Amino acid sequence: LRKYMDRIFHVHGKDATIKWDVIKEYGITGPHQFAFHRTPGFGDSNWTDIISELRRGGFKGCIDIEGWHDPVYRDDLEMTGQVHGMKYLKQCRGGDFVPNPK
Repeated sequence: LRKYMDRIFHVHGKDATIKWDVIKEYGITGPHQFAFHRTPGFGDSNWTDIISELRRGGFKGCIDIEGWHDPVYRDDLEMTGQVHGMKYLKQCRGGDFVPNPK
């Protein structure tokens, strides 16, 4: 991420769950799915580290949460997943925004 900071203008908030047992047994070209797209907070990504690196690199944009692809929080549960993802990302950035005193 650090290497490409000067190229980052927009961030999509996605996560993924990796099934390491499937990779160990079949590899990544095997017959079984080994990765599943998830809403932030339900996968294996460390969003606290990701947000820290984005801030260190000077990123000032927003993170657009993508949830429609989540195999659990989709259809009637998509908004539930979206709200959870937003709350999770806020915690990863350090909680609610509090401006510095003047």
